[in-house]
Amino acid sequence: MENSEIPVKIKVKTTIDAQEAMELTVFGRYHQKGGATFLRYEEVLEEGTVRTIVKVAGEEALILRGGAVKMRLPFQVNRKLRGSYEMPFGVFETMTMAKRIEHSEGLIDILYDFTMQGSPSGTYHLEISFQEDRK
Repeated sequence: MENSEIPVKIKVKTTIDAQEAMELTVFGRYHQKGGATFLRYEEVLEEGTVRTIVKVAGEEALILRGGAVKMRLPFQVNRKLRGSYEMPFGVFETMTMAKRIEHSEGLIDILYDFTMQGSPSGTYHLEISFQEDRK
């Protein structure tokens, strides 16, 4: 399956501090390259279209968003990593501290503490499940 992209249905669930949950279902593409798993999808927001790429390899992950929202969130288990969140009125510095990064066939699970501009924003649990979209 190296390099061939598979159309997938993706469900993204984000839970903040084990309470507030947001869910999103989108269609996207999945592929593997060099031991890493890649998911790409687009979501349409009021501000416009946002393109998201999720890359996971071992104990590391990276979420890149471009378009109406620009964001770079790197993750590594037990390490604080600096990222950025760009909005029309400015760029915010973010910090992630991943407690868990797991990925298996059809699931990416990231648990992390999130800080924006030096202020803790809570513990986020990101669950991305995906399956082949057989039309």
